[in-house]
Amino acid sequence: MRNQLVCYLGILVFLSFSCNSGSAKKKITRDSTITLATSYNPLFLDSISLVQFISTNSWVKEFEQQLVDFYTDRNFEYAWFDSTGLSEQAHHFYNLQNDHITRLSDSSLFNKQFQRLYQVYANKPANAIRENKDVLNTELLFTAQFFKYAAKVYKGADINLADLGWYIPRKKVNLHALLDSVIEKKSSIPINYAPVSLQYPRMEQWLYRLLDMQKNEVLDSLPNLKKSLRTGDSSELIGRIKKRLTFLQTDPLTNNNIYDTTMVLAVKKFQERHGIDVDGVIGNKVIADLNIPLKKRVEQLLINMERARWMPPQQDSTFVLVNIPEFKLRVFEQGKIALQMNVIVGSSANNTVIFNGNLQYVVFSPYWNVPESIVRNEILPAIRRNPGYIAKHNMEITQYIGGLPQIRQKPGANNALGRVKFLFPNNFSIYLHDTPNRNLFTQTNRGLSHGCIRIAEPKKFAEFLLRDQPNYTSKSIDSLMYLEKEKWVTLEKKIPVFLVYFTAWVDQSGELHFRRDIYKHDQKMAEKLFQK
Repeated sequence: MRNQLVCYLGILVFLSFSCNSGSAKKKITRDSTITLATSYNPLFLDSISLVQFISTNSWVKEFEQQLVDFYTDRNFEYAWFDSTGLSEQAHHFYNLQNDHITRLSDSSLFNKQFQRLYQVYANKPANAIRENKDVLNTELLFTAQFFKYAAKVYKGADINLADLGWYIPRKKVNLHALLDSVIEKKSSIPINYAPVSLQYPRMEQWLYRLLDMQKNEVLDSLPNLKKSLRTGDSSELIGRIKKRLTFLQTDPLTNNNIYDTTMVLAVKKFQERHGIDVDGVIGNKVIADLNIPLKKRVEQLLINMERARWMPPQQDSTFVLVNIPEFKLRVFEQGKIALQMNVIVGSSANNTVIFNGNLQYVVFSPYWNVPESIVRNEILPAIRRNPGYIAKHNMEITQYIGGLPQIRQKPGANNALGRVKFLFPNNFSIYLHDTPNRNLFTQTNRGLSHGCIRIAEPKKFAEFLLRDQPNYTSKSIDSLMYLEKEKWVTLEKKIPVFLVYFTAWVDQSGELHFRRDIYKHDQKMAEKLFQK
């Protein structure tokens, strides 16, 4: 047998599943303790049969190394048959995969030969099973089909994430080790074989719900409004809107054409779920979201489920999550939201990059080292118009490099970074910071920055980060935010930060939310996922 390679397939990580990674090789050796005398069943295959199976099934080639490693490790003992015939785990996996295929209409996992051979051996007693070609094919098809299923459901589509502006590494899953654990388990409810983000199963349940709702959907395009609708208004259109709200949210609304108080509550709920100002007034933004057919919402949810496959499984540790299309920052601690606030993110012309890092420093009364692009495109033209521009904006030139001035803004009330910034070192020059323009946080669309993230409550965030460092009380933090020179504070423990892009997700109360595709990333994903 040739040298065995390390598993190379990746899978999803909301924070990591161990996997042999990199270029190092791991030699898989036979477990010589597994013999005909010690095994649970009398069925063994040989390496030649395995090679022949792979060569005659081209779709299996992708999983060749996992197949070789798996059977070498178990000394070529059958995995899906035991002393009673086809094993309990085989029945579980068959049912799980069929449920996935049926509920999502996913024909990519359907294998006619696999289905036929399962039916042949599903109810055969052990004494009726003898080593033959069909038994061998059933065994190997189960293993290959498992790898295909796991790669599809847990790893996701074969997409270059960088092409989609996503730089959070996919989690790694060792398919060989995963199958080992499945074979060993005797669970009757194998819902998820591998760790998944907390979001994924929630989104999956909503996907099934939307697919069921779609069967009964009556598309009724609502017209744009010349005037917003408010409490007390009455019209035929209000009755139509009530029907759509009732269908989408199962809110118990009165069957009439009057905009009553129960309708106000339903509209506010709809606005909150779709990122619209929650005022109970129906404007054209509400109409536009009501008009989106469920088919489009299903596609949007599938796109975001794909992203959820890439994320790490959520852990109990503390971490910061910024959802860019939602314009929201949340701090999670022991699986619960400890702090949340509005944020301002990069504009459509200056996208905030999707990546993760470790928050390490809090910088009070910071200098703002103006990026070269802003110096060239904004400050130098302003200086030419007004020679006093630098002094007026509390800036200074620190040096010249290649004839270009290096400019920084000194600490103060008008500093572009506000009174404090939060650094998680990265190659994208992106960080979290305060801002003097606090009025912007009231806007619904907060894609306004050059790429960094401005946070609405910087002092609260600083207090949370420094809560275990007793020298930094609320009073001392106030003082540090008003210094003449910047002050760096190193966190005793780094905190993971994830800048993510989800236009659909399920909150902790179980409500499904949607947001607009502000950077057109969904559009690019749809071209990859739904091109057929």
